[in-house]
Amino acid sequence: MKKLVLKETVPFLGDVGDIVKVKAGYARNYLLPRGKALPALSHNIDLMQRKKKEMEIRMAKEKSKAEMAAEKLRGVVCTISGKVSEGDKLYGSVSVKDIVEQLAVKNIEVDKKTVLLEEPIKALGAYTVPIRLYKDVMVDITVEVTGEE
Repeated sequence: MKKLVLKETVPFLGDVGDIVKVKAGYARNYLLPRGKALPALSHNIDLMQRKKKEMEIRMAKEKSKAEMAAEKLRGVVCTISGKVSEGDKLYGSVSVKDIVEQLAVKNIEVDKKTVLLEEPIKALGAYTVPIRLYKDVMVDITVEVTGEE
């Protein structure tokens, strides 16, 4: 068994700065060559503990930023119009790109990767669309699809 300190989060093993015991082959063939860990020497442990604190501070700032953006987005209604055929079906569909563009018109900048639209909207009506701004910061917006006149 080899004792290592992790430089980055490794799934099912630990987070940055954690001291772990792994088999020698796993350390030698995977963790050390890929730069995911360092030998658990005192200066390496101190270095990774400092990096862990810095990362926690940065993550706290990012989360608070995301929570402020969530408050700005809470209750937003995004209205998108499109050409309609009989039976209230859209000729095209409303996609993530359309939602992001409509939010940009309202001076709300959102990355298209954060909009969690499972499938494009193809009918008229009001839809609830979740937006993930951070790991555990989610907000729902309402997308109203109307027909063009």
